[in-house]
Amino acid sequence: MSYRDSASYGKRQEFKAIAKLLGEGFDVYSTLIDDQGIDCIIRINANRYLDIQIKARSVEKCLLKDRGFFPQLSIPEPRDNYFFVLYSQQIDSYWIIPSLDIVRMADEQGTNISKMKNGAKEGRYSVRVAGANCNPFERFEKYRNENGFRLLF
Repeated sequence: MSYRDSASYGKRQEFKAIAKLLGEGFDVYSTLIDDQGIDCIIRINANRYLDIQIKARSVEKCLLKDRGFFPQLSIPEPRDNYFFVLYSQQIDSYWIIPSLDIVRMADEQGTNISKMKNGAKEGRYSVRVAGANCNPFERFEKYRNENGFRLLF
């Protein structure tokens, strides 16, 4: 993957995820700057908005075993209206996970979600939604593709 492709991959995947959200019938508003961990905002109704952070893993940019792995997610303010849209190009799947679920599962054993306890990235979360051969974990099926998009409503 060339530098130009690599540098624009994340932005292309954000637009792809936003197009998918629009296709699911959501009103989507893009942010100009991602300094708050928000790539877009979804309007559910006049009183409810969702903050969305989009992360993607490419076929070429990471090892096969990591194509369902999303490291170093920052959740400075977990809340009921803050969601992560995780996309794996290899698996061609989205997982839509509420920030509160990520924080909760990081404290449980065997969830494939962890919180960094020390170092420069202390407090960040890592989520593994699929195994080494890109087989999605069943525990994340409620967040995957159409199931996950329904959680946004």
